[in-house]
Amino acid sequence: MPPSSPALAITIATRESRLALWQAEHVKALLEGLGHRVSLLGMTTLGDQILDRSLSKVGGKGLFVKELELALEDGRADIAVHSLKDVPMELPTGFSLACVMEREDPRDAWVSPHCAGLADLPADAVVGTSSLRRLVLLREALDALGRTDVRIEPLRGNLDTRLRKLDEGQYHAIVLAAAGLKRLGLGERIRHIFEPAESLPAAGQGALGIEVRAHRADLVAALAPLAHPPTWLRVAAERTVSRAMGGSCSMPLAAYADWVSEGELLLTAAWGDPEGRQPLVRVHEQARVDSLLAAEELGQRVALALRAAGAAPPAAGA
Repeated sequence: MPPSSPALAITIATRESRLALWQAEHVKALLEGLGHRVSLLGMTTLGDQILDRSLSKVGGKGLFVKELELALEDGRADIAVHSLKDVPMELPTGFSLACVMEREDPRDAWVSPHCAGLADLPADAVVGTSSLRRLVLLREALDALGRTDVRIEPLRGNLDTRLRKLDEGQYHAIVLAAAGLKRLGLGERIRHIFEPAESLPAAGQGALGIEVRAHRADLVAALAPLAHPPTWLRVAAERTVSRAMGGSCSMPLAAYADWVSEGELLLTAAWGDPEGRQPLVRVHEQARVDSLLAAEELGQRVALALRAAGAAPPAAGA
């Protein structure tokens, strides 16, 4: 361990779902390998408790992190490990994102016991997703197949709950993040992985972020070896698009960045209308990115291009 990063006693605040605990245990093992003493503080968040309504109607993905932030604020925990796509675009005053780790598979996964893909769905099939982004992307793909009979229904709960609902026959297929399935050793449940051109990922999907109180320079130093700068630049560009468009999970927004050559980042974004009144808007831009500032500037340009192409973020307070 570098001299600038002495051994610390670190408590990790984490949700108690199997995936969240895997993520926290993963970070715990890495920090212990650096000589730190690490324990977990498991918590149930409001987002885990409210399962009968869509996230966009009950306060957004911030419901998954608020209780963890309270634990950081009152000193019960030192860091919080999040799936980055669940982290609000604007952190509360006094909190900061101290580390973004190397990204797992950022793509969406099609999970179905009987249907290999959209084209195999039976008449009047039901597809489950918790995401407005996936809803508008699925609707576009289904419209292209002429499948107006397929219903896209809300799907809430942790990963195991969603898979159980599928296995009980409540849905013919569901769409999930590939990263979570792979992290829990459930990759065999995946029938098809959507390439970004088929289903553009959400900002930050597949990446883990670690949140701290902004004044904890000791933790920032301890977490530095876990950071993956190429991933951090990608997700910074993606999250800037979302922030510039309003930063809410009530937005049907996709944003995905990938390296296309040395130092060149291609950022693609898509915006849809949940009511299906207008076609999907897609834009992309490529730029040389070597700093978080450059990544954020790229994200701002793509957000402006989305607006120019007709994307309309929700009105304030909507």
